[in-house]
Amino acid sequence: MDKIEKILMAMKNSPQNVRYADLLAVCRAFFGEPRQSGGSHTVFKTPWQGDPRINIQKSGDKAKGYQVRQVLSAIDKLKGHKS
Repeated sequence: MDKIEKILMAMKNSPQNVRYADLLAVCRAFFGEPRQSGGSHTVFKTPWQGDPRINIQKSGDKAKGYQVRQVLSAIDKLKGHKS
């Protein structure tokens, strides 16, 4: 199992306990480089309009739990699953 798959499993098991750097790595793996970074938010472009949006931000060194869940939902949608 590669690093991204391990992070995805950890995200699903405990969305409140994900490091921001790990969430950023997953977003880059699935959605490419962010279209906006700097400031407090990092925003990724998705191949659809509307939700789920990929807009992440740090909370200390952790990612925000609700944003982890949004990223998981977007990955499911990207893979063709209903979320």
